[in-house]
Amino acid sequence: MADYAFGIDVGGTTVKCGLFSTKGELLDSWEIPTRKEDGGKYILGDIAEAIRKKCTEKELKKEDVLGVGIGVPGPVLEDGIVNNCVNLGWGVVDVKENLSKLLDDIPVEVGNDANVAALGEQWKGGGRGYKNVVLVTLGTGVGGGIIINGKIIPGSHGAGGEIGHIQVEKNETIPCNCGKKGCLEQYASATGVVRMAKRYLAKTKKATVLRDDETLSAKSIFDAAKANDAAAMEVVEQFGDRLGTALAAINCVVDPEVVVIGGGVSKAGQIILDVVQKYYIPAAFNACRNCLFKLAELGNEAGMYGAVRMVLTK
Repeated sequence: MADYAFGIDVGGTTVKCGLFSTKGELLDSWEIPTRKEDGGKYILGDIAEAIRKKCTEKELKKEDVLGVGIGVPGPVLEDGIVNNCVNLGWGVVDVKENLSKLLDDIPVEVGNDANVAALGEQWKGGGRGYKNVVLVTLGTGVGGGIIINGKIIPGSHGAGGEIGHIQVEKNETIPCNCGKKGCLEQYASATGVVRMAKRYLAKTKKATVLRDDETLSAKSIFDAAKANDAAAMEVVEQFGDRLGTALAAINCVVDPEVVVIGGGVSKAGQIILDVVQKYYIPAAFNACRNCLFKLAELGNEAGMYGAVRMVLTK
């Protein structure tokens, strides 16, 4: 009987690898570099080699491994084909088939990294105990994933859960990284919060500790708001307004039991939940108003857990 599975989370700098029991226990974790040169042609081979080495180290045979789950930073179709993964230099790559062949036909399951992280949080993290979960990740950008009845909703083009690119401001003049203007990512990401603060400071003469902060960051802005700095509080209110209103729209469609908020910005803690709910509740459809809001719990391990969960539920 196969008692083990591997969870792989491919990032732009490193690949996080985890060996799990089929009961969901993380037994070992390590990282390898993401070699993006030459169109990322070495990445799958490096992952296969890392898995083979771990199997040798742990004295595991092929039949001991139920499968390998892998999350990648790009759109993934239901058949396991990655559809243009710019961050890795990939065009259209059949990750499922290619990685399986490199591993002597061990089964492989593939998903978008944000969706896979959402599955991990639904299984073992902030969404534990709930079947219907929306994950929002607030980092350099804004990502997301949607889990309905315990399953990822990838969409027809692999773009399901791209929460960060909902348009929330029609009058924005600066384009988002995606090319559109006024995306949620421009206001709710770490970089977006700093951008809002700089705009606000340019329009007001209010005394604030933010003016003297040469390394202004989302963390310092939230820290100042916790200390009742009026300007910082105003920026945090703008953040809450954008994100809370966007989540009200999302929840009208998805109707989750819980929204889990993760990513680096979420480390600000309870203030995030409080300000988002402040604007979510009046904007939400009445049937969705009592949705729970929780902070993510798995951190950088969410992708590995979600990747393994794909294997276990296949």
